[in-house]
Amino acid sequence: MSGVLNLVSAGPGFADMIVPRAEAALRDSDVIVAYELYLRWVSPWLDGKEIHTPPLTQERERALLAIDKARSGAKVALISSGDIGIYAMAALAFEEMREDDTYSVNVIPGITSANACASLLGSPLSHDFATLSLSDLLCPWEWIEHRARHIAQADLACVLYNVQSAGRQEGVYRILNLMLQSKAPHTLCGVVKNAYRPGQEIAIHRLDALPALQFDMLTTIVIGNRFTQRKRDWIFTPRGYNDWTTDVAELANAADGADGTVMPLAAEQPASDAVWVFSGTGDGNLLAAAVAAQGAPVVVSTATEYGGSLALQDCPGVSVWAGRQGVEARRQALQRSRARVLLDATHPFATVISAQLMALSVELGIPYLRYERPSALTPVAPKGVELCDSMAQAAASAVMRGKRIFLATGSKDLATFLQAPGAAQCDWFARVSAEPEFMQRALDLGIARSHLCAMQGPFSQEFNQALWRDWQIDCVVTKDAGDAGGYSAKLAAAQALGIHLIVVKRPALAYPLAVDNFDAALQQLALWTADGGMARQAEVQAQ
Repeated sequence: MSGVLNLVSAGPGFADMIVPRAEAALRDSDVIVAYELYLRWVSPWLDGKEIHTPPLTQERERALLAIDKARSGAKVALISSGDIGIYAMAALAFEEMREDDTYSVNVIPGITSANACASLLGSPLSHDFATLSLSDLLCPWEWIEHRARHIAQADLACVLYNVQSAGRQEGVYRILNLMLQSKAPHTLCGVVKNAYRPGQEIAIHRLDALPALQFDMLTTIVIGNRFTQRKRDWIFTPRGYNDWTTDVAELANAADGADGTVMPLAAEQPASDAVWVFSGTGDGNLLAAAVAAQGAPVVVSTATEYGGSLALQDCPGVSVWAGRQGVEARRQALQRSRARVLLDATHPFATVISAQLMALSVELGIPYLRYERPSALTPVAPKGVELCDSMAQAAASAVMRGKRIFLATGSKDLATFLQAPGAAQCDWFARVSAEPEFMQRALDLGIARSHLCAMQGPFSQEFNQALWRDWQIDCVVTKDAGDAGGYSAKLAAAQALGIHLIVVKRPALAYPLAVDNFDAALQQLALWTADGGMARQAEVQAQ
């Protein structure tokens, strides 16, 4: 007698979410093969069945067992959660199947994790979307990043599976940062844990808030596209027929209510034919003021509204474009305003924005100049100072050397320290800018409110000494931000207190043209704006 192999989808976890055809296949089967957890969902239809439950890690063994039973003439149900044909057991069964097998096969579809999570959030997948597993057990990590990059560049809504496990902590944050390189930071997202199972949790966030969160293997992340909107407690993506040329910045209001905060974008159209100065630092603002003093129209772009308010104070008469923009919004603003020069005066560690600006310079034919504040490091590190090549190296050293560790590295890299091996044995203190999202990121990572200094730097030696003495700090981690970033004051304070100082060296980027002083920057700008030199330089950089 020829057997039957039923490939049965059990859905997200409730019996009433299992399709009738799956129920009929289970009733008709003599043998059940499944991970033991799945049997709870199908228990009403298991009486009198021969049941086999190889453990979770033995997927191939389960498939082989089901096939052997079907070859012997039995009616077998191989069960998987979600849809058995999507990131699940059906593919293994087909891999192990032989061309000369005679048993019949029935593939019974089910409700996927993407479907289930989308229904709990509203309707975020109503237009084109992609799914991406972040597990590199069966797929090289390089492929995962490559696919994520293209999903983001296409601005597809997407669903991230296998988000985070005990052995894969950092991958999801790398993927989210890739998304932020091309998707607008205010893109609405859903985070769903235990969809349609006990312990279900649902939350809506902006894309730029996700890197501060912690996830696990029971979490699915749904990322919208530029048109995804919020209504009441739901998010949805319109089906189509939109104005696909709409500036991303004009859609920012759709993010109102996510996380309880909104990062407003610039309300006014940036000045035309201007030198764009990308700042957010005190010396960047001073340079923008110097450019404006020469009579050129200037737009100062900052990542936050607070940075924009400082730019308005420091640079009278300039146009300010404030808010955390995505690359698409930046591209359109530069094109529409006919930007003349991209003057990159961002922080030495703002490598993502610098890389974006260099790429946009080539793409749009706009000359690019990097102002890089001088480093304060000496060829030989002073006694008590340790230089590290990366944040991860600094985190490992800090855990070994200190018990009460002060982080003067900013909010972006806090997770690298707080999630380092051995970090739980240390008391962590941090200084972050007084932006609600930055403070919340620190709190979400577990830094106590009493260990948080939310103030705008740089700070004097005396302030640093008083703070570190009162907090009994024994190790400080900072960046090579130069004297403009307060490095010398931190060094002097650490030496006065006998505190070990760890300094993360600057990342190396291949800038097409860079200067380290205002005079050189102003001279270069004057060359570009005289006699068509700017256009010729843009052609050289594009080549």
